[in-house]
Amino acid sequence: MGEDLKKMYRTIMDDRFPPNMEISFVDDNQRQTLFYEKVTWVVDNVQKGLRYGENPGQEAALYKLINGNLVLGETQTIQPGRFLASDIELLQSGKHPGKTNLTDADNALNILRYFVDQPTVVIVKHNNPCGVARAQSLEQAYIRANMADRVAAFGGCIALNRPVDPATAEAISQQYAEVVVAPDFEDGVMNIFSKKKNLRVIRIGNISRLQTFVGERVVEFKSLIDGGIIAQWSFVPEARSRDALKLAECEYKGQSYRINRAPTDREYDDMLFGWLVESGVTSNSVIYVKDGVTVGIGTGEQDRVGVAEIARDKAYRKLADRYCYETLGISYNNLTDEEKKREIDRRVAEEKGGLIGAAMVSDAFFPFRDGVDVGIREGISAVIQPGGSLNDYQSIEACNEADVTMVYTGQRSFKH
Repeated sequence: MGEDLKKMYRTIMDDRFPPNMEISFVDDNQRQTLFYEKVTWVVDNVQKGLRYGENPGQEAALYKLINGNLVLGETQTIQPGRFLASDIELLQSGKHPGKTNLTDADNALNILRYFVDQPTVVIVKHNNPCGVARAQSLEQAYIRANMADRVAAFGGCIALNRPVDPATAEAISQQYAEVVVAPDFEDGVMNIFSKKKNLRVIRIGNISRLQTFVGERVVEFKSLIDGGIIAQWSFVPEARSRDALKLAECEYKGQSYRINRAPTDREYDDMLFGWLVESGVTSNSVIYVKDGVTVGIGTGEQDRVGVAEIARDKAYRKLADRYCYETLGISYNNLTDEEKKREIDRRVAEEKGGLIGAAMVSDAFFPFRDGVDVGIREGISAVIQPGGSLNDYQSIEACNEADVTMVYTGQRSFKH
């Protein structure tokens, strides 16, 4: 039985999707057609498409847009031929990619496009970032992203916005990863990666031009149980600079409420960093960011105060694991020495899970103050959220009581 289950993951599904696909939008006056071509790779001298879909046994195919253009009102889809995640170059693949590998890489690039000024690393697991960080060097950015949630990063997809150098490759090779995506790989790097036989190493040269994809839209399709399809334009975060942010204020029952303190430069940097990372997080979500690193990421919950608490709890757990790994070389979950465990717990509690001075990021408004209160109790110094709740005054009051600043983006950032 056990071996049969393992065999399930090793089985390669030959898909029977056709080599081309066309999708037409038709009204009385015109027909607009998007033309797609199936993507395959030569692996071990055999032409292969996607390994399988979300699960073994689900056939899947990857198509890239090669012609056509959809224009609806003032919005148009990205021009054909500007390939990124749909046209990858496999440099090494003990196993060629499946659907989840590519969707993880795609969401990593979805986030990474907003960070071009500094070396930045996004680690994605199950289509959500588990660690995002920027730093002065690529190696340091990777180490910070990995240590933000070392447990979840196990078996993840690592996307980097600079060519991978040997020092970064050595750091990556110390952990287990499924996929590494970068614009290029310096001399000697592939020799390091070749020791990881099942690591998929993917080069996407267009990562060096990722900033040209900022603000671009594509049409997204969601299939329903009965074969119906929802089509929508992809999300573009409008708040990408501090000029687009507004100090929190509102009116309630004839009284005006306004945040007392403007953000510092560091708080602006962390809030904008977190808001752009948030665009790649499954909603309903709250994340915490400090000094250009994600501290705790809460994803896909049904209530906002609950996800604020989950992100807080994850921050505590991940920091405990980080300290345990850095000092003892083992994970916190494997630590049996109760005295050492208590010492780590004390240190983490004292530092409030690394949340003191962090920015709290929410993809939708807080319906009540209990959401921001979760972060305030941990010592956050800033909040960024869309605003627009009838009870915004409660959140403003909560922040002012604690000398916490808060800004509005004026735009919700749900991702389903």
